[in-house]
This record gives sequence, C-alpha cells and structure tokens, in this order.
Amino acid sequence: QVQLVESGGGLVQAGGSLRLSCAASGMIFSINVMEWYRQTPGKQRELVAQVTSGGSTNYADSVKGRFTISGDNAKKTMYLQMNSLKPEDTAVYYCYAWGLLQGGTGFSSWGQGTQVTVSS
Repeated sequence: QVQLVESGGGLVQAGGSLRLSCAASGMIFSINVMEWYRQTPGKQRELVAQVTSGGSTNYADSVKGRFTISGDNAKKTMYLQMNSLKPEDTAVYYCYAWGLLQGGTGFSSWGQGTQVTVSS
C-alpha cells in the first residue's frame, strides 16, 4: 500500500504563489516518476508537470516558466511550486507517483486532491 497525502492548496490572488506538497508513505523501494495533474469540472485531468528519478522534467505549455516540480528523495515528497498564478490555474490538483514497492511489485498511486483557487 502506498498513500499520497497532499497539502498546500488554498485561495490566493492572481500573481501570487503557492507550494503544493505530496508526501508518500508505505513500503516504497523507489519512486521513478512523479507527476502533478489538475482537473476542473467537465474536463479530463491535465498533466501539469512531471519529473523522473533521472531528473528529466516536462511541463504543460500553460504553466511553463511559472511552475516548478521537484522532489525530496529522503522525505519521499514531491512539490509543485506555483508562481505568477492566474485565475485559469484554478483547479483541483492531484499528485501521482509510480515506482516499486520493497517486495519488488510496481505501484501507482494518486493523491486525494487539493483545491487551488486563484482570484482576480
């Protein structure tokens, strides 16, 4: 079992910043891919940012230059630093991770989601 617990969401004015955290727990051997998604009603979840254990990153064009994904291997925690926030960034943000359990089995897990609301 792997649990991802998110925190850091909230209400912020346009132009402000937030940092989302996603802490993983469980018998994790390694985390190979960490991702942040966001979703608004009626839409599919959108991949916002991705980082691999090798350090490669990918960002949606809409957030490139404003958002930064990072991870702390010791804490098994991923972060999404969001700067210059815009109202269109308003969404429920979900973290997602894939890796290996200590028993050698692969896992994939979603966080519970955290609301980010950006006001004008």
